[in-house]
Amino acid sequence: MAIRDTSAQDRLIERKPSTRKRALWIGGGVAALILIALIVPTARRMLSTDASVSASRISVATVERGPFVRDIAAEGRVVAAVSPTMYATSPGAVTLKANAGDTVKQGQVLAVIDSPELTNKLLQEQSNADALQVDYERAQIEARKQRLELQKAHDNAAIDAKTAQTDLERNQKAFANGASLNFDVKAKKLAWQRQQLLVKDLQRQVDDLNVRSPVNGQVGQLFIAPRATVAKDAQLLTVIDLSALEVEVKVPESFARDLAVGMSADITGNGGNWKGAVSAISPEVVDGQVSARVRFVGAKPEHLRQNQRLSVRIVLDQRQDVLTVARGSFVDESGGNYAYVVKDGIATKTPIRVGASSIDKVEILQGLKEGDRIVISGTDAFNGAQRVAISD
Repeated sequence: MAIRDTSAQDRLIERKPSTRKRALWIGGGVAALILIALIVPTARRMLSTDASVSASRISVATVERGPFVRDIAAEGRVVAAVSPTMYATSPGAVTLKANAGDTVKQGQVLAVIDSPELTNKLLQEQSNADALQVDYERAQIEARKQRLELQKAHDNAAIDAKTAQTDLERNQKAFANGASLNFDVKAKKLAWQRQQLLVKDLQRQVDDLNVRSPVNGQVGQLFIAPRATVAKDAQLLTVIDLSALEVEVKVPESFARDLAVGMSADITGNGGNWKGAVSAISPEVVDGQVSARVRFVGAKPEHLRQNQRLSVRIVLDQRQDVLTVARGSFVDESGGNYAYVVKDGIATKTPIRVGASSIDKVEILQGLKEGDRIVISGTDAFNGAQRVAISD
């Protein structure tokens, strides 16, 4: 008789998960679904772009519509509008009569040139002029004397005309020939007048040996040492006219082409604010900049000094209702032909056309609309890609 075992009695009992574990599983599934929902679009965008750049490497600005002021702001220095340089009119030793910084009046002697050669020449020609004057006056006296004698002979001959007709005719001819005396007197007069002109010119040259200030102002730079011997036309010194001041500014070459004489300007500094106008523009470009002069309009400002620093703002253009965006390197990098428009984390290369530029804004003529966000700097990292993903 077989003995029965307990195998028939053994039964596997299925263990059901607890409510807490079931909740964890459900929560994990939901989180996974959410993660997938977030990752898939991002992955899709990443796969549809040509490159990816961190947002920290770029700057983004919004296209706006409003007033547009195109101006130039620069630091300038006060210069004299009139600053004549004195030159030596003749060679010789120079004695300075003023020092640098001295205040001088118009006509004041600033330097004296010692030129013995020119002074002696003046004395010689003056002596010749005196001699010619004596000859001229002697000729006048002699001519008057001869005319009186001829007149007397003519009158006597006329009294005896009936008995001395021949003598009358002879004396009449002699009286008529007396006219030649006038020519002799005139010739001597002209010679004397010519000599007077020569003396006058030499006197002017001698007077110019006293170098005088052409304006009221201040002695600027001295080009020679005291008692120096100089050649003709050598620089001696400069005089600064402090009544006519201007401000010299350096303007970037990119803006200089739009500058024009007469444009209005605002000048500030030294606790003052003045109106000005562009008075001159240099035709030469030096180190990428162009020099321009701005004159004060109206009353001359007080207490300004040569080389004093002032701020200048020149208004080139001013308009309303203009589509603009903050200025950035994208203009130079793209030549103003395209910009990267940012939307949903993707920067898309978009053709545009830009207009005028100011210090901080660029005019948009075509390709963008108000509210668009574009990359204004950092596009060099895009390497010209058509679409670039912007990552956090």
